[in-house]
Amino acid sequence: MASRRNIPYSRLPTYEDEDYEDDVGIGKKQRDARFDYSPKSYDRVPWKSILLALFLLSLGCLLLFLAFFILTGHMGGESSQAYGLLGLGFLTFLPGFYETRIAYYSCRGAQGYRWASIPDY
Repeated sequence: MASRRNIPYSRLPTYEDEDYEDDVGIGKKQRDARFDYSPKSYDRVPWKSILLALFLLSLGCLLLFLAFFILTGHMGGESSQAYGLLGLGFLTFLPGFYETRIAYYSCRGAQGYRWASIPDY
C-alpha cells in the first residue's frame, strides 16, 4: 500500500481576496483580463441559418395546418395522410421554432443569447 504524503495544501487566492488584489496590483473596479476575450464570431449574424430556420418554421406550420384540416374533415384525404403530415410538420416546426427563437432573442440582446448559438452553414 502506498504511503500518504504529508503535503500542506493551501487555498489559492481568488479575485475577491484582498491579498490577491494587493499582490497583482489591481483595484477592485478593474476586471480580470482572462475573461475579457470576445471573438468576432459572436458578433457575426448567420443569415443563411436564420433563413433556413424561418423556412422550416413556415413549412412546419403549413404541414401542421394541413394535417389539422384533414383530420377535422375540412379537406379531403385519409387519416393516414394526415398522420404523415402531422409527423413531418412536427419534424420541421420544432427546429425552425428553436433557432428562430434564438435569433429573435439574440437580436433583442437578451442575456444568455448570442449569435454564436446558431450553427452557421
